[in-house]
Amino acid sequence: MSRPLPFDPIARAAQLWEDRIGPSGTMAAVTGLMRVQQIIQSAVDGALKPHGLTFARYEALVLLTFARRSSLPMRVMGERLQLHPTSVTNIVDRLERDGLVKRVPHPTDRRTTLVEITDDGRARHVEATKAVTSIDFGLVGLTGNQTTQLTELLTKIRKATGDFVD
Repeated sequence: MSRPLPFDPIARAAQLWEDRIGPSGTMAAVTGLMRVQQIIQSAVDGALKPHGLTFARYEALVLLTFARRSSLPMRVMGERLQLHPTSVTNIVDRLERDGLVKRVPHPTDRRTTLVEITDDGRARHVEATKAVTSIDFGLVGLTGNQTTQLTELLTKIRKATGDFVD
């Protein structure tokens, strides 16, 4: 969007919802959350684009840098990134084409292929991390305490819907 609106369209929609349908708290919260997701996605995409990465590919590089041996089976990557196997394959294909990861045989299980980050992948990860952290991943306008509270609230929703178990 090129110019900010002179009013909050979500607040206006909430008032209309309230007048015509009923309580609007949940609708306003979800609509606000969806709009913030768009804003954050745009900021992160903008920070990662000069590095030839999408957020999904960046997450895959981060995951591989966190792995003890800098490699993981594709199945494990899918579980940890919470993605369908086809999506993981597409992400790895693109990263491999760009020379940021390579597929290697598992040392003890011939049925498993590992994805290993390359030196170029590590370097790209470092530069991309500087880019996204310099914009606070697009999450602006909150204090550190508010960011912690937001994370806690979102975690409660994720847990309540079965996204993970403790």
